[in-house]
Amino acid sequence: MATGHDQSVGWGMVSFSSFLFIYYTVWVIVLPFVEPGVFVHNLFPPRIYAIAGPLLAGVLGLAFIGVFVCYVTLKSKKKKS
Repeated sequence: MATGHDQSVGWGMVSFSSFLFIYYTVWVIVLPFVEPGVFVHNLFPPRIYAIAGPLLAGVLGLAFIGVFVCYVTLKSKKKKS
């Protein structure tokens, strides 16, 4: 059974993830249909970062997975010999 601290950390993580999802969705889907002069555009960075951020995170994630797989493979080959 989860303790009170575990539940509060879990709720914090879910809340943060929900906020990021809603922020990104509004940034990418809703903002292009809003007139450029509206103050809402000041709350968001330029749209190029909407593509560059997740792309960079994906490349770094795949690189990390590749390095991890190479490390485990080389480590297991050293144990066999």
